[in-house]
Amino acid sequence: MTAQAHEDHEAESKHTAESLNGTERSVTNGRYPAERAPQPVATRVQPPRYAQIIGWGYEVPERVVTNQDLEQIVDTQDEWIRTRTGIEERRVVAEPLETTASLGTQAARKALEVADLHPAKVDLVICATSSPEHLFPSTASIIQDNLGITQAGAFDLSAACSGFVYALSVARGQIMAGDAEYVLVIGSETLSRMVDWTDRTTCVLFGDGAGAVLLAASDVPGGVTATVLGSDGSGAELLTIPSGGSAAPASLETVSNGSHYIRMDGRAVFRFATRIMAEATRQVLDRAGVPVSEVDLVVPHQANKRIIQHSVLRQLKIPEDKVYVNVHKYGNTSSASIPIALCEAIDEGKVAPGDNLVFVGFGAGLTWGACAVKWSVPIEKPETSWWHTTQRQAAYQAAAARSMWKRAIRRLYSQVEPRAMTRRPVRKPDNEQPTP
Repeated sequence: MTAQAHEDHEAESKHTAESLNGTERSVTNGRYPAERAPQPVATRVQPPRYAQIIGWGYEVPERVVTNQDLEQIVDTQDEWIRTRTGIEERRVVAEPLETTASLGTQAARKALEVADLHPAKVDLVICATSSPEHLFPSTASIIQDNLGITQAGAFDLSAACSGFVYALSVARGQIMAGDAEYVLVIGSETLSRMVDWTDRTTCVLFGDGAGAVLLAASDVPGGVTATVLGSDGSGAELLTIPSGGSAAPASLETVSNGSHYIRMDGRAVFRFATRIMAEATRQVLDRAGVPVSEVDLVVPHQANKRIIQHSVLRQLKIPEDKVYVNVHKYGNTSSASIPIALCEAIDEGKVAPGDNLVFVGFGAGLTWGACAVKWSVPIEKPETSWWHTTQRQAAYQAAAARSMWKRAIRRLYSQVEPRAMTRRPVRKPDNEQPTP
């Protein structure tokens, strides 16, 4: 053995002996001293992820209810409605098959078509709604089934008219965390079925519709860059449907006194909205690092034209041509209003790559929210051939057939299993004596 090898052998023996005697560990809690603490394994640096809007679409009912139509129902006038709200007409569901889920499904299909994405690739479906199909199951689950999305989570989000912005924030978080690649965000409402058509203070305001966007993970900077969410539950009673939940379940009394309809303190909501819309817009732009002067388009919640004028236009000094308004056509469609307005703004050429957008809304809760968006994708819709269209329709028909087949199998099992249980012989214990 060489001298160097002998020294190395002695050093290794000494190291082993010290380890066995515990001299390498600190006397407290058996932890390694800082200088000998095991170093973490180097991990590969992941590129940043961004949540880009790559698809969009909306759906509204065919039936139009004008202010003149409402004059025949309640004591109101077209001029009063226009002056106070800016609303001229609204869309209202007319058929039993027109529901929150059916409108949301059509809007989602259009968003997937724009993105040219197969439904099977969607990882999560979020439906923001205040008028769900049922308390449970979620409307999102029904839409998921309609679209044939088989490998995705689905849930409803309830934040009233702020719901779409809340859902965008959740979708962004899922994508940036690496938990989803594609998230379908839908805002869908049929509030006309929750309106008291004898109450002129509320029936003139609300309409039905749905809008959807598809968010995708991307390494291209932009997309939903910042969000702001807020709530003040002390104002919960200002805009509410008092009955129908666990606090006041449906009863003869709740039905007879009309407490299953929307009730609102209009003046209090107006004061809150005009303040919070401006504040939320400023906050989200600060987080995104975008000056108000560099905003290209604001898409606010379409509740009332006067609210938009008193908040976004006057307080923020944003020019009128940079604020998109379509409340005169649809009324207040709650969580669907922002995505519907966004889709129409795109169709009208008001959105282009590189634009800075803001979505801002408020609603019952009281809730509010805002999103800053750096638009980074082309707005031209892809041209689809008849073959591509046929394939899509076939996929949706296959989804419907698969859903019907699963329901049939469940019904079959529900009938067969109880019968099998009743026919199964009962085994007697071996030690049981026969009855004399």
